[in-house]
Amino acid sequence: MRREYRFDYHKSRQNRFAPLLKGRTVVVVLDPDVASVFQSPDSVNSLLRSVITALPRQAKVAKESARRLANLGVTGKQLRAVRRRRSGKTA
Repeated sequence: MRREYRFDYHKSRQNRFAPLLKGRTVVVVLDPDVASVFQSPDSVNSLLRSVITALPRQAKVAKESARRLANLGVTGKQLRAVRRRRSGKTA
């Protein structure tokens, strides 16, 4: 590895932006062409909230259930296996 790429961890400092991200903040990087449409983070959030409101209720419930399962450590592969067993299908 080149010398300029070596990082001295003894000189590292805590992330100065960490306190700003406490709580349930999620950072999403938009492609430049998408980001150019929005004037502020509030306009992005407003549009996303209106899209969420327009989603069918079943999709919202499924997404919330998937999020809860992910928080419990259940993987998508495990979830699909359970669904196959319940439906009587084999892998």
